[in-house]
Amino acid sequence: MKVDGKCMCGHIQYEAEVDPEKATVCHCTDCQVHGATAFGAVVGVVNKNFRLLSGNLKIYVKTAQSGTKRAQAFCPECGTRIHASTVGDGDPFFALRLGTVRQRDQLPPKRQVWRRSALRWIDDLSAIPRFDGQPDL
Repeated sequence: MKVDGKCMCGHIQYEAEVDPEKATVCHCTDCQVHGATAFGAVVGVVNKNFRLLSGNLKIYVKTAQSGTKRAQAFCPECGTRIHASTVGDGDPFFALRLGTVRQRDQLPPKRQVWRRSALRWIDDLSAIPRFDGQPDL
């Protein structure tokens, strides 16, 4: 599936070919910390078919919980995470951050990984009040 996306400030713009079957929710602690949230959501890029249309990415190499070195690419202006890819030999999974994909609504997660790190409260959010916009604080 052909997709396009950008960072929050628009400095980074890209297009990519993704595999909708590789839309994944990741519960690893790295995704929790790096994303400042309960999990990460990514989609696999087919054959590393990712093309940067504007801007230059900043790269941070992190040794993942699995021991694999992952290059974390993000916008140097606004800090939006764009993708992560394996460094050197290893798992070739190239993960595009789903929140940056314009077509993200068409890519529902098909699997969850690193469930052993999932926060206990993540499985049932249905009892929490819901608002269509920002409620009064």
